[in-house]
Amino acid sequence: MSITSFLQKADKLEVQKYRPPADRSRLSKNHIAYSGSPFKHPNDPDKIVLIADPFSQNTFYYEFDLEDITFAEDLPSIINLDNESLNMVRLWVRMGSLAVRCTPFRVANTLD
Repeated sequence: MSITSFLQKADKLEVQKYRPPADRSRLSKNHIAYSGSPFKHPNDPDKIVLIADPFSQNTFYYEFDLEDITFAEDLPSIINLDNESLNMVRLWVRMGSLAVRCTPFRVANTLD
């Protein structure tokens, strides 16, 4: 499934603000931050899809369980040359949790 068809199937996700942690230094010791544009998972309502660089030709996406996200921060939106904009967020994900990173590619003979 290409990123384009994946995005067409998934809905945009409006991130609900999480309460900021009392101790940010502790958050950085127990969590890893990932930035991108959030989308609802097309098949699992308990997961979120985060597309790292949605307007890039060579992008990838992450899948996280919602329960593994402790904190979400809004980042500035990005706009492409066609004036389409996407919300960007930074998600703080608990260390040790299981996630998926997917990099789509076209199968081709690279020896030619």
